[in-house]
Amino acid sequence: MLHLTQLAELRATLAIWRSAGERIALVPTMGNLHRGHLALVEAAQRHAAHVVVSIFVNPLQFGVGEDLAAYPRTLAEDQRHLETSGCALLFAPAVAEMYPHGQAAQTRLEVPDLSTQLCGASRPWHFAGVATVVCKLFNMVQPDVALFGEKDFQQLLVIRRFVRDLNLPLEIIGLPTVREADGLALSSRNSYLSPAERARAPLLYQTLTTAAQSLQSGAAVAAVEQAAVLALQAADFKPDYVAVRRAADLAPVTAADEDLVVLAAAQLGRTRLIDNVRVTR
Repeated sequence: MLHLTQLAELRATLAIWRSAGERIALVPTMGNLHRGHLALVEAAQRHAAHVVVSIFVNPLQFGVGEDLAAYPRTLAEDQRHLETSGCALLFAPAVAEMYPHGQAAQTRLEVPDLSTQLCGASRPWHFAGVATVVCKLFNMVQPDVALFGEKDFQQLLVIRRFVRDLNLPLEIIGLPTVREADGLALSSRNSYLSPAERARAPLLYQTLTTAAQSLQSGAAVAAVEQAAVLALQAADFKPDYVAVRRAADLAPVTAADEDLVVLAAAQLGRTRLIDNVRVTR
């Protein structure tokens, strides 16, 4: 496995693969890799001859007072995982390589509507930072396909929207959330949970599953959302939101909509957890 940090080296290597007509897949990450990330790498091998994994803790998507400094950085361990996972190239640039003119001067990519609701309502800077860095990585790697986990469901839709709107020539594939045995969605931030919080954390997924079952039974959307918020509050979560939306575009649900998603973000101690459950009614 190659481990590169410079854009010029990356492009030189990719040019050789591309000139041979070989497909390239990209798995963008912020590192501290877990089984969910490695599942993306494994799936990517079914879509391309070469899998590129990027590791970059992107400062543009963190707000003031958030966990940019504390975010776990485990590059050596991540590299060991990738060497046995089928990754062909690890691209781990420094901040100066990604933003050579400084973050303040960096052109930003914004996706209207999708970026300003749900997680974007309480973190208005977040999705512009995500879209900007992912679009830069797409331009750097020029993959044929890129893979993302569905745990970050809103992020996945934001990326699909700008790929469509900007006519970028690549396929975006979303993979189902990988979970612990008790249902907790895998996340690099789960390491922030205390033992007592870790024991309570699966209630988020359980609450969303109950909400999905209620929707399938004909319950009203507003009642389902309210019941989920109350259940989380009773377990000492601080919900940011619980929302039932149309899965295709996060639009408010109408009576005709069948493909839905129940999404939630909630604080548990110092850890912000997000999750979602798809439902067909």
